[in-house]
Amino acid sequence: MSFELYILRRYIRSKREGGFISLITSIGMVGVMLGVAALIIALTILGGFEKEIKEKVIGFAAHVQVVGFQNQPLPDHTAAIERIHTEIPGVRAISPVISKEVIIRSKGYTEGVLLKGVDEVVDISATRKQIIGGKYDLNSGNGSPKLVIGKKLAGKLDLRVGDRATLFGIGGNLKSLSTPIVRQFVVTGMYETGMAEYDDVYIYTSISAAQELFQLEGRITGIEILVDDLSHTSLVANRIQELLGYPYYARTVQQLYRNLFSWIELQKKPTPVILGLIIIVAVVNIIGTLLMVVMEKTHQIGVLKSMGATSRSIRKIFVAEGLLIGVVGTALGNALAYGLSWLQLHEKLISLPAQIYFMSSVPILLRLEDFIAVSLISVFLCFLATLVPASLASRLQPITAIRFT
Repeated sequence: MSFELYILRRYIRSKREGGFISLITSIGMVGVMLGVAALIIALTILGGFEKEIKEKVIGFAAHVQVVGFQNQPLPDHTAAIERIHTEIPGVRAISPVISKEVIIRSKGYTEGVLLKGVDEVVDISATRKQIIGGKYDLNSGNGSPKLVIGKKLAGKLDLRVGDRATLFGIGGNLKSLSTPIVRQFVVTGMYETGMAEYDDVYIYTSISAAQELFQLEGRITGIEILVDDLSHTSLVANRIQELLGYPYYARTVQQLYRNLFSWIELQKKPTPVILGLIIIVAVVNIIGTLLMVVMEKTHQIGVLKSMGATSRSIRKIFVAEGLLIGVVGTALGNALAYGLSWLQLHEKLISLPAQIYFMSSVPILLRLEDFIAVSLISVFLCFLATLVPASLASRLQPITAIRFT
């Protein structure tokens, strides 16, 4: 064991404290632990918010939507879908849809909602993965048309799986004043996304049932598209627009939910400031801790120098102690952050109002790169923080230090 490591071991294990790590060193480690844990938890929550919102919004809205001018039914949509499949690179899946406003009524309760008719064979929405009651069954067969609704909307209408609901829809041209068409639907499933904006508004049926309700006779109102790379949505939308032209209108999920994606980006802007303040606090804590150690051990430093210890050896001792505090504190911070994040991820300890945040609990995204990056930055800053106290300790004069009490 080297001279510096031997002295360091004696410094941090004081006999006067019964073999326990000194209080000052413990406080330094706790400070680093809390700073690292706070930093990692903040990153996991921010990552979780971005991931949850993007996945849920994109899962319901698709990456690219193609609609008709002024929301009119699309002409010759079969040929349009075939051209997109064959001529536009980067397209992963395409689904025809019908999306129009209807009035739903049940047991005396009435709500205005958005009915979405989908083709179960090529349905690309994420609704089928969010079913909490019944099943995602939209195939009408020879019986009554079927319906899947959000849990929140079902509560408002006092509906359960197997109940019937009446839908009122306007057929033909959206600008027409035709008599509403009335149909009864059977509820076969309920979904819940945690986003009130969807659970309270969207209901699903088969594309054939929607065509009958709106008297579209084989026509659709939109085409939903998934792309291979989400960063290429604008490029794909522009190519589709050039390919199909009027009256087709292609728009991306970022355009449809511009405010939401702007809010996500806004959340990231104060992050460097917040994280920077946490880092500064941790660095100041290390400097303060080591300065207190220097003051506490001034007499011993003088004795060591009088016995032949060089300034370089003294500097090494305090740098090593600062690194020890940083490494142990960082490891404890990683463990604390992982434990708290794991609890929130599996137990949902902290809930959120879904009407505001698009989710019912604080989301968590555990990423190895966050833990590694924060750990490396923490240890590096702890090393920098040791340089000033170590330099001060190495400059102490033996006679002055020995006389210090």
